[in-house]
Amino acid sequence: MQAPSQTRIALLGIGMMGLPVAQRLCEAGHEVHVWNRTRAKAEPLAASGATVHDRPTSAVRQADITISLLENGSVVGDVLFQQGAAAALRKGSLFIDMASIQPREARDHAARLGEIGVAHLDAPVSGGTVGAQAGTLAIMVGGKAADFQRAQGVFSVLGRATHVGPHGAGQLAKLANQMIVGITIGAVAEALLLAAKGGADMAKVREAISGGFADSRILQLHGQRMVERDFAPRGRMGVQLKDMRNALATAQEIGFDAPITTLFETLYAEGVQHGLGELDHSGLFVELASRNAMQ
Repeated sequence: MQAPSQTRIALLGIGMMGLPVAQRLCEAGHEVHVWNRTRAKAEPLAASGATVHDRPTSAVRQADITISLLENGSVVGDVLFQQGAAAALRKGSLFIDMASIQPREARDHAARLGEIGVAHLDAPVSGGTVGAQAGTLAIMVGGKAADFQRAQGVFSVLGRATHVGPHGAGQLAKLANQMIVGITIGAVAEALLLAAKGGADMAKVREAISGGFADSRILQLHGQRMVERDFAPRGRMGVQLKDMRNALATAQEIGFDAPITTLFETLYAEGVQHGLGELDHSGLFVELASRNAMQ
């Protein structure tokens, strides 16, 4: 059953992604209840029609659908099972976890919620804050097909959703996405820096290879950020590092050798150690430039 046009939605976690997601849900006419650990970050949503709560339990109590955009799997587990949000969820309601967490965590949360009569989807997203604002997110969904259909009224407001398999499969798809993003950012940064080091105009090199086999959304968006030295965070280096580490943890669990991701986990980790963790993930360019004594 598709969600009705006016669904009561609780959203937990009002950060860089949670804020535009909540705003779009309000604009679509849903009844939105929000909670964030730091209430001040959620307060601006009151102007959009959302109800701001002091506790996650009060935000979710009457919700038809609860969305999590919390920081990581440990935080999701804490809010659900230590802070009492799971116990406050209405039986028969749907919990959609749009945070990027490990697949095993998603499966565990789904099982524990299922025991108390709450449905679960893991539905991490790609597209960053730009996609969240525009409603063009790529949403990778794991869980039961019936629950996926039930969530269409919410997903359609936020972007394009694809059901990729059972619980945990959405997180596997997101890990694949983040591996490709993180590795490709490194390839673009290294290639442009090589060109610049050799005396070529980096901006013109980017222009020249656009449209060829090396073209990509990363070359277009992140490559332009590198040319302009614009590393204001859309997706932070520290978050990219977390995703690479989640991918490697999952690879180890299933017996998969991931040497390329291992290399890039090291590069992002060194960038974070050098104080770049709050930059956009295209800030790996800065780490690689520093290695080559380039400004």
